[in-house]
Amino acid sequence: MIDHLDRATLGPLFKEARLSRNMTLEQFYGGIATHVNNFSAIENGGRIVGKRLAKDIIDYHNISLKWLETKEGAPFLSHVPYKHRPRKRDHRLVQEPLAEEVPYYNIPLTDIVFDGPDAFREAPEFYVNFRPFNDCTAYLPIYGDNMHPKFASGEIIAVKEVCNLDVILWGEAYLVVTNELANNLVTLKLLFAHNNPEKLILRAANPDYGGDIVVDKKAIIKLFIVKGKITRYQL
Repeated sequence: MIDHLDRATLGPLFKEARLSRNMTLEQFYGGIATHVNNFSAIENGGRIVGKRLAKDIIDYHNISLKWLETKEGAPFLSHVPYKHRPRKRDHRLVQEPLAEEVPYYNIPLTDIVFDGPDAFREAPEFYVNFRPFNDCTAYLPIYGDNMHPKFASGEIIAVKEVCNLDVILWGEAYLVVTNELANNLVTLKLLFAHNNPEKLILRAANPDYGGDIVVDKKAIIKLFIVKGKITRYQL
């Protein structure tokens, strides 16, 4: 059983175990999942490994639970070379996506921690494979009425991270993430041009939420354009 293990620390421990055998990501995880790139974020502590995936890694490589918990003894209980262990490349894991799948984070926008090159620090609840949005960064739920009627509370938006703040589709909806210069604001708004090219205007779609928000571009740490939405009729 792995219930007693701290899954937040397992990623770096898996990395230590992998490097102790001088194995690449593909060599270590290739027999467990078909898409290994996400394991880099897991190993570096940027993404928490799912319980089922952690168990599969531990079982596949016969990693010592005692070592994972206390760092005592050897990392592996078996010395059977990796190449002689059965491969499971066709085995699909709920927590691990194929290359074209996009993660869904079931958490309010204001509660999400945005950090590092992977954009999100949280572990996704599941992955979505819908071709028109497969170039997106994430699916996220929205709550509240400030973007009504363009977006309704309870709908799911598909967002794609953009890197160039000088190329904005004015009047379109964006998820804006700011630093302390803008009070660490995380909000979904329509973007409009400001007289000062170093600033942006954020505006709610709902006229009941009057008043523009003006932010400096340098205060924006992440910017995602909303490419589409999914409507749920029952929550």
